[in-house]
Formats: sequence, C-alpha cells, structure tokens
Amino acid sequence: MDEQDRVAAFIEAHGLHAPPAYRLLDLASEVGELAKDANDSTSYGIDPGSLSVGEDELGDALFALLAFAESMDVDAGDALDTALAKYERRIESSGAPGSDVERSPDGG
Repeated sequence: MDEQDRVAAFIEAHGLHAPPAYRLLDLASEVGELAKDANDSTSYGIDPGSLSVGEDELGDALFALLAFAESMDVDAGDALDTALAKYERRIESSGAPGSDVERSPDGG
C-alpha cells in the first residue's frame, strides 16, 4: 500500500521508530480524539446529523494505523483485502457483514 510506504519513509526519515505496543496505544489515542470530535459535534449523539471530525484528526488516526501495521510487519493493503473477503463471505452467508448479527424474522 503506497500510503503505508509513505508512513514508513516518514518514520525512517525522522527517527520515529517505536515498538508495536506503543504504536497500538497511539492508535487508540488517535481514535479516541475522533470519538471526542464526534461527541462534541453531536452533543453526545443528540444531533447525529451534525457530526464533524477534523481532517487532521482523521489523518492522525490513519497515520497511527499504518505505523502500527508497519511495526507489526503487516501489509495494510493485504490486511484490508483479507477483511473485505471476510465481510463478503459473511454477507453471502448471513446477509450482513457483522460477526454477531441478530436478524429479525423479516430480514431487518
């Protein structure tokens, strides 16, 4: 994945290497910042139509995810392909991509 290569090059160029556990904690923190933006912009879900998250925060979370993948020697593109294939199988077998799908008798 080109984006993962860009992140890896940035990490290398700036000496930002970190163990996978630290990368995972950073990812959780960055996703938490997205959740904070969502909570703030929607008044804790009261107005879901007003959802707003900063592009920079989304970029931080993406950087953290790709840096984590890199630290684990996982190709993010391959991981995405695996996930999409899994979701396709679930949709074909149950009609929904989730792993714990409870469906009503009418299919909804």
